[in-house]
Amino acid sequence: MTTPSSHTQGSAHGRIIQSSFRAPRWARNRHIQTIWPRFLQQRLPLSYTTERVKLDDGDFIDLAWGPAPATLTGMVVMFHGLEGSIKSHYANDMMATLSDNGWQVVLMHFRGCSGEVNLTSRAYHSGETGDPTFIINQLHKRYPDVPKVALGFSLGGNMLLKLLGENPDSLGLKAAVAVSAPLKLDECASSVDQGFSKVYQKYLIRSMKQNLLQKMQRIDYRDILQISAHEVNNIHTFWQFDERVTAPLHGFADARDYYEQCSAYFYLKAIHSPTLIIHALDDPFMNHTIIPPESELGRHVTVELSENGGHVGFMSGTPARPQIWLQQRVKRYFSDFLPTLESL
Repeated sequence: MTTPSSHTQGSAHGRIIQSSFRAPRWARNRHIQTIWPRFLQQRLPLSYTTERVKLDDGDFIDLAWGPAPATLTGMVVMFHGLEGSIKSHYANDMMATLSDNGWQVVLMHFRGCSGEVNLTSRAYHSGETGDPTFIINQLHKRYPDVPKVALGFSLGGNMLLKLLGENPDSLGLKAAVAVSAPLKLDECASSVDQGFSKVYQKYLIRSMKQNLLQKMQRIDYRDILQISAHEVNNIHTFWQFDERVTAPLHGFADARDYYEQCSAYFYLKAIHSPTLIIHALDDPFMNHTIIPPESELGRHVTVELSENGGHVGFMSGTPARPQIWLQQRVKRYFSDFLPTLESL
């Protein structure tokens, strides 16, 4: 297992550091860290507006815009996780936390994740960077002089890291953060099919199947997918779904080909912008093999590891007054790259 180490000055690669996050005694279990913020913790108050962006292929992307600051000093572009949205606990609370610095926060919904079925057969996946690239470029056109950073959670974190690795100019982004990113998709698909983690898999697969079946009532998939509605209902694992649906729908030979081409692990060396990867060693969606050695990191990439934290958890405080350490950590990191009202 890769362990945190000190950074050698002048090295050609990034570093792995130990996180300052310490889980309280009552929340050291990885499933408590993962489940409590989602189902038991009260959401931060947030007012947001939505915008529909039309795409060249006839489909659309829905954006969720956080409160507009009186003085705009920077922009944070967020990407949610698998089957997530602005209503996801981490997205809602992070947008609320980051919207008080003079920063405009905007979340891009992946196709079909905003509450309305998308119009084309294609969907989204862990390595689909075309739509995010389009949106980021549109934001640059609208706000050419506003510095921008990006933040991705889980699937959105893997996608963001892959996007950065594909673009030497980082699409003009000043910095990025990826939280609980499944850097090796095959390992994660296998890990989540073990023990209690199967509960998460069942929950997510059910949502993915429902969305697909709903689309199959509107779109003829017979020339694209060799699968019936009955066979969709018999899918129970990520490996099965990606083999039968994700891979053929998006031009991959099979699930393994999809995992190999879209795992961000293989793009980390090519990242040129300051990037922070926040990861908990007890993440129930993954195992330790997804953690890269420093030699696999681009020189501007930092992996911050904590012993506990679960999957997009990082909860501290007390049961009566829990707090999410992650929100303030991301805010501090982005403050090094985006002007704040206090710095003007």
